[in-house]
Amino acid sequence: MSVRAPLRPPRSAVVTAVLAALILGLALLGLCYGASWASPAEVLSVLTGREHSVVIHDWRLPRVAAGAVFGASLGVAGAIFQNLTRNPLGSPDVIGLDAGAYTGALFALTVLSGTPAQLAGASVAGGLIVSAAVYLLSVDRGFSGLRLVVIGIAVNAMVTALNSWIVLRADLDIAIAAVGWSAGSLNGVDWSDLTVPFAVIGVLLTVMAAQARAMHQTSLGDALAVTTGVALGRLRLLMVLVGVGCTATVTAVAGPIAFIALAAPQIGRRLAGSAGIPLLPAALTGAVLLQGADLIAQALLAPVALPVGVVSTAVGGCYLIWLLTKEVRRA
Repeated sequence: MSVRAPLRPPRSAVVTAVLAALILGLALLGLCYGASWASPAEVLSVLTGREHSVVIHDWRLPRVAAGAVFGASLGVAGAIFQNLTRNPLGSPDVIGLDAGAYTGALFALTVLSGTPAQLAGASVAGGLIVSAAVYLLSVDRGFSGLRLVVIGIAVNAMVTALNSWIVLRADLDIAIAAVGWSAGSLNGVDWSDLTVPFAVIGVLLTVMAAQARAMHQTSLGDALAVTTGVALGRLRLLMVLVGVGCTATVTAVAGPIAFIALAAPQIGRRLAGSAGIPLLPAALTGAVLLQGADLIAQALLAPVALPVGVVSTAVGGCYLIWLLTKEVRRA
């Protein structure tokens, strides 16, 4: 009589559980860490409402929540564009969407009064304008992911130069604020900054989750996607809108946080062992990366908290060198 071996859970389910546990662990560490250490018991007491702490509930919790939600949003945005371009370099920060959103924010700061609503609207508008320009330039004689990446890199360089010119021409106080904001930071975020962005990101991620199956079919080839009933033109437009919306919403609040959208999808794909780039591992990996980078930014030169974009750029630069080296060897 043979004994059947116990069934193992799918690798993706194990990876999802581990990443979710890491997010919770980093969140607890973020709530405990600060100028004064709070014990896990004290944090849990505040979260369950038995105690009240302004430091934990009003200062640390918004920052921890922003790290998780914004990291997940950037991970999904990166997965969208890497699936769209079928290229590991096809992320919002590489093809110019971050720079376009920053241009919109600079317009709000220098021309308008720079209110949170104006920053959000202008960031989304700037990202949409740049994405439209990149997309229209890349669809000549048929859509090509490689062409989109190359054109996006060129547009990114031009928009970055424009942003530098705007900062140089701005008043000193506005220029200082714009340069500091451009590093990408979660310092000082509170619940009033997060209510609307969290709602927008929730809607965008829900829309993208409903289209996840169709998106994965497109990653296997246009012909296969069409035969299974996927409307490629409408799906690609929706993917671009959701990706731009996720990127611009984060940029409007925290500034352009580089390299999370580039690294998270590829790391998530390798962890899950997936042929395509699944959304859930990319989102969870993005949350882990941004939370971890923010904790490092707080601890590195404590008590001075660095902008999280400084850490993510340093780590992401190493990742980009590794990725380019691997792609060159493969070629």
